[in-house]
Amino acid sequence: MGFSYRKSIRLGPFRINASKAGVGWSVGTRGVRTTVTPSGRRYTTFSVPGTGLSYRTDSKQGCLVPLALGVGLGSSLLWWALRWRA
Repeated sequence: MGFSYRKSIRLGPFRINASKAGVGWSVGTRGVRTTVTPSGRRYTTFSVPGTGLSYRTDSKQGCLVPLALGVGLGSSLLWWALRWRA
């Protein structure tokens, strides 16, 4: 197994990532993040914070389907939480 290196610096919603492959960056918040790798590939990641569940899409594919699923999931969780709170 070879050596690896990765260092991440946070600057608010921006993140600079340094690794053996070079320097990349990402921007976003918990749940939605867009990343550009050192080789120039772009990804968008949708996740459910605290669960370990995520969906990553290549920017060439578009992101409307995961975005719609995320909004639907979020609104249903909000409805469930408000309903059972009372």
